[in-house]
Amino acid sequence: MQFIFENHVLNAERRELRRGYELVAVEPQVFDLLIHLLTHRDRVVSKDDLFASVWAGRVVSDSTLTSRINAARRAIGDSGEDQKLIRTVARKGFRFVGSVQMSDAGADNADVGSAALEGREPWRPIALHERPAIAVLPFTNMSGDPEQEYFSDGISEDIITALSKLRWFFVIARNSSFTYKGKAVHMNQVGAELGVGYVLEGSVRKGGDRVRITAQLNDVATGSHLWAEKYDRELANVFAVQDEITEAIVAAIEPQLYAAENFRAQRKAPDSLDAWDLVMRALSHYWRVTRQDNVVAQALLEKAIAIDPGYGQALGVLATSYTFSAHMGWADMAGVAEIAERAALAAIQADSEDPWAHLALGSVFLFRRRFEDSLAEFESSLDLNPNFSLAQGYYGLTLSYCGRWQEGCAAAQRALQLSPRDPCSAIFCGIAAYSHFVGRKYDEATRLAREAIRQRSDFVGGHRVLTAAAGMVGQYDVAKAALLELRRAQPNISLSWLATHMPIRDQAECEHYLEGFRRAGLQ
Repeated sequence: MQFIFENHVLNAERRELRRGYELVAVEPQVFDLLIHLLTHRDRVVSKDDLFASVWAGRVVSDSTLTSRINAARRAIGDSGEDQKLIRTVARKGFRFVGSVQMSDAGADNADVGSAALEGREPWRPIALHERPAIAVLPFTNMSGDPEQEYFSDGISEDIITALSKLRWFFVIARNSSFTYKGKAVHMNQVGAELGVGYVLEGSVRKGGDRVRITAQLNDVATGSHLWAEKYDRELANVFAVQDEITEAIVAAIEPQLYAAENFRAQRKAPDSLDAWDLVMRALSHYWRVTRQDNVVAQALLEKAIAIDPGYGQALGVLATSYTFSAHMGWADMAGVAEIAERAALAAIQADSEDPWAHLALGSVFLFRRRFEDSLAEFESSLDLNPNFSLAQGYYGLTLSYCGRWQEGCAAAQRALQLSPRDPCSAIFCGIAAYSHFVGRKYDEATRLAREAIRQRSDFVGGHRVLTAAAGMVGQYDVAKAALLELRRAQPNISLSWLATHMPIRDQAECEHYLEGFRRAGLQ
């Protein structure tokens, strides 16, 4: 079924929205909301109706619903001020009030509703979206067996679904991407026709009981390959392999997109940066794990929030950067705790389904020593984005502070596995090192701490664990040298600072940590 209104055609079966001849990118949840409003345009649709239809009965915050309504309006050229198509009915809900024609979805869009679409301009390339957009082309079945199409299509569909959960960029819907199935097309054509800056393509070759899957992420503007990988697996369980490969590809893609977007932002003139560009620049500094870079990141984030006060991710990253600076000893926790908490709560209010918002609030709760609340927030972040490696790492750190070091180590290792090329991998190594220290596995703690320092020479967390672990095993020369480097990275380090600022739940475990520093010579 197709809904035709103003100069738009919404095809429910293909899950496509067109403005004239242009394809409009719409997030899956927003698309579902539009369909529900159009289908029930004869009445006011209540919040409960939308929760039941779009969110499968899960109640979400008013701010989240408002953000989706606003996104639906933007997609169809409406606004909260005009409300010419989607009207808010006070205390009752929402109603689609535009004039709508219906048509069979099998008809060609170009021939549908000629009266409604009269006067349209000829097709032209779609403008790139405000946020980065990616198209996942159907993976090519190179097995020579048509019956294996389901597997290669399944990989592509699962990647589209998983990427859609990340939410900070647009993912073109499956039915639009799959129009290129079996066609030899250049990425520039895909980029122009779908309005995307990135294209993911791949292939599947199955032979016997093994499968090889390749994937490649392309930058449309430059024609360059941002990332490529191949995966060889045994096919003992087809669906398990499909899930594993999907997770690996999605986890690898996200940091590459962040890096590419930051590169674009770096090339813009300072006076032309928008809120999105500022957040990308801020993240690039945040991930360098130095005091100076953290200060720069905070300044950029504050500029982004000044431009867009309701920018949930900017608020979430800002709160996280403040708690991180206190944990590293770069700022006094008492001085930043309220700032961080205020920003984290604002992030939740702006978008309760943003993983960064829950990461931020989990970090605040950790340093408020609200351990169970902290763990719950990190779990919420991971529910929203299972591939969010930073949330996985912080979750592991909190588990370790609670004495659950085996679980903490597993979470830290999972963060490293999810994104081995992640800019935060030094932090993940440091977290894994600390979890092993809690478990009295001092040799492994030392090895991982050294790896963290190798990646980020000024990383305070790595120097701390190396100092304490070497002290506990009696490697006093190593411990003293590590303490010297730690003092350079954190001049205010002392036993009193550690006892006051490290959120270790159990006092005996805190004493165990302090003992390592005492043996290294810290007072």
